[in-house]
Amino acid sequence: MSFERISAVSRSIRITPPRLDPSLEPTMPTRELTVETIFFEPSDWVPNHPHLPVLVYRNAIPAEGEMAPKFEAKFRENRWQGLWRNGVFDYQHYHTGAHEVLGIAGGRARLLIGGPDGAELSLIAGDCLVLPAGTGHRRIEASRDFLVVGGYPPGQQADIQTGPASEMQLATIAELPLPASDPIEGAHGALSRFWSRRS
Repeated sequence: MSFERISAVSRSIRITPPRLDPSLEPTMPTRELTVETIFFEPSDWVPNHPHLPVLVYRNAIPAEGEMAPKFEAKFRENRWQGLWRNGVFDYQHYHTGAHEVLGIAGGRARLLIGGPDGAELSLIAGDCLVLPAGTGHRRIEASRDFLVVGGYPPGQQADIQTGPASEMQLATIAELPLPASDPIEGAHGALSRFWSRRS
C-alpha cells in the first residue's frame, strides 16, 4: 500500500454517544476530536521519518479552564513521560532519540512541520501533535499566551538536532520503538491505527 507524501491526509472521528438526559446537554455544541495524518519526505537537511506520519489531533481536549494539567494527566494516564511546559523553538530542529507529543495548552500558533519545505500548521488550545522521530519543527509565530505541554514515550530521550543526520542517526530514527499507547486515546487510539513497523 502506498501513500502520497505531504498531501496525504486521512481523518478519523471519535463519535460521542448522545446523553440520555437532554437537560445535561451543554448550551454550546461540543467539538469532536479529529485526527489528520501527514507524511513528509526529507526536506533539505531535515530527515523526517521514513514511514511514520505526523498525527494532528484537532480538539484533543476541551479548550476550557486551565488546560496544561489536563494534558499532563492525559499523557501520564497513557504512559508518556518526561513531561515539560514551554513553547516551541523558533528554529528548525528534530529529534533522533524520541518521538514527541505536543499538546497546545494555551493560545495559538503557526508551526512549520517537516523541515524548510514542510507544511505550516495553525494550532489552537486543545489541539495536539505527535511527531515521529526525525520530524522537523519550528515556531513561525505565536500568541503571547501560547503554551505547550510536551512529552515522550517511556525510555526515549529527546536530543536537539539542527543539522544533517548521519547514517547512524538515520538508522536510530528508523528503528526507534513505537509507543505502546496513543498519548490522547490510549492503547487503541489513532497512533495504533496509523503507526506500524514496516517489515
